Amino acid sequence: MMEPQDVVDLVAAMRARAEPFAVATVVRTVSLTAAKAGAKAVIRADGRISGGWIGGGCARAAVLRAARQVIADGTPRLVSIRPEDLLEDAGIAPGEERDGIRFAANRCPSKGTMDVFIEAVLPKPLLVICGATPVAKALCDLGRRMGYETCVHAPADELDAFAAPDVRVAGYEVAASSPLARFVVVATQGAGDKAALAGALASDAAYVAFVGSRLKAAALREELAREGVARAALERLHAPAGLDIGAITPEEIALSILAEITVLRRRGQREA
Repeated sequence: MMEPQDVVDLVAAMRARAEPFAVATVVRTVSLTAAKAGAKAVIRADGRISGGWIGGGCARAAVLRAARQVIADGTPRLVSIRPEDLLEDAGIAPGEERDGIRFAANRCPSKGTMDVFIEAVLPKPLLVICGATPVAKALCDLGRRMGYETCVHAPADELDAFAAPDVRVAGYEVAASSPLARFVVVATQGAGDKAALAGALASDAAYVAFVGSRLKAAALREELAREGVARAALERLHAPAGLDIGAITPEEIALSILAEITVLRRRGQREA
């Protein structure tokens, strides 16, 4: 069994690797249980326990199942594992949820009750911004305040125009893949549009957008198609970038783009 400091070190290491995981914490026990209040386990997205301990098989299956769901949707859960007779007395079926608590049956001879709080630790989504224009700067500023990790691509002599991005990259060679959920916005506005757009569309980003008019975006699409960029890649492009909120200023345009990204990220996460 790992010591508490070992669990803390494991969490720090997994955060550094930008790996999604969940932390399960025993918050209450009644009667005989293997794990006691304060016990913790670190659980990977595939349901494997990386470290820590939350008891034996009587509780583990329910906790691991809930942990996978927590990592998938980011919503914390409280799981109450109780003897079957106590669930029956309360008129609760195993797997049922009431008042934010999910119930599971403890079929072990110990007949104990254990409540486990499970929360996800997810890497920040990555906002990749191409260009050093006023819209690009506004995106970087607002994106950081909204919890994104920011990576800016611009000519080397223009990178200092950004106050505090997490990463600065000279040029428009967007990484082809990333373990993080990525959202790429090309806000070059006339200075390197085609190079930046080609790099963005060659990536596996969940979202690629272009700040510019429909006519300009259409012309760039056709030019890139002639140069061999696949139609499927070009069809991924959001142009003009952002929701139509009547934005005029760079800050308003940045807001509209992050609103569009938010719609994409949160789709299906809220109950109707």
